[in-house]
Amino acid sequence: MKARSLVFDLFGDYLRYRGGEARLRSLVSLMGCFDVPEATVRVVVGRLRKEGWLSSRRDGRETVYALTDTAWNLLDEGRERIFHRVQGPWDGQWHMVLYSVPESERGLREQLRKKLAWFGFGPLSASVWLSPHDRGDQVKAAFTDEPAVRIDVFRSRSAGPLEDRDIATRAWDLAELDSSYVGLLATYRPRLAAYRAGEFQGADALVERMRLIHDYRQFPFRDPDLPPELLPENWSGRVAHDVFLEAHGLLRGPAEACVDALTRSAVLPSEEAG
Repeated sequence: MKARSLVFDLFGDYLRYRGGEARLRSLVSLMGCFDVPEATVRVVVGRLRKEGWLSSRRDGRETVYALTDTAWNLLDEGRERIFHRVQGPWDGQWHMVLYSVPESERGLREQLRKKLAWFGFGPLSASVWLSPHDRGDQVKAAFTDEPAVRIDVFRSRSAGPLEDRDIATRAWDLAELDSSYVGLLATYRPRLAAYRAGEFQGADALVERMRLIHDYRQFPFRDPDLPPELLPENWSGRVAHDVFLEAHGLLRGPAEACVDALTRSAVLPSEEAG
C-alpha cells in the first residue's frame, strides 16, 4: 500500500467522520501503523497540498490538514463504485459511447478510456464502448471542458439474449475477472471467522481493514457490474462483494477504536486541558 493512497483512505474511511481534519502528528501516528516513517508522511502531505488534494491551516504550532472539495468528490465517486452494486432487472438496452479524439491528444484519449472503464463501459471496438447502464451523460460531463473530445451517446438492443451474452464476452474478459475474484475470496473468506471472533484488534484491525480495501478497490475499474442476464454461470463477483462488505463491517469497530486512540494520543497535553 502506497503512502499516498493511505492518506486518502484514512480521510475517506475514518477522518471524514471525525471533523474531516487531521493534525500532522495524528497522520504520522496513523501512518506509523503501516510502517511509513514520519519523513515520508511529511513529503507526501506536502505533495498532496501542492497538487490541490489537501488544504492546510495553522493551529498554534501545528499544521492541520483537510481534503479539498476536489478530493472529497473523487473519494465519494470511488466509494459509490466500491460499495454499491446495481440492483433490479436489466431493461435489455445497451448504452453506446462513440468518441473521437485527435491523434495529437493521445494522453487525453487515454484519460477518456480510463474514465469509460471506471463508469463500467467496455470496448466493442477501438472507439465504440458500451454498457448496460445509463451512464453516457456522466462520461460527457467529465469531458465538458475538453473541446478536443467528441462524444456521441446512443441506445440500442441486440437480437436477443444469446447475442447480449456474446457482446458481454467480447467487451470484457469475464473469465479473467472471475479468476481474480476467486483469488480474493481465497484470501479473505477464510478470515471471516477470525473477524467475527474479534481476533483483530488495535493496529492489526486497522491495517487489515485498509489492506482489504486496497485489494478490493481494483475491481470497480475492471468490473462493469453487469446484470445477471449477461454474466456466466457461477459468477464469483457478487459473492466476493458480499464477503468484502461483511469483512469491512466486522473490522469497523476495532479499526475505528484504533484511530480514535491514536488521534487522541497525538494531542498535546496543553491542548487537552484547553
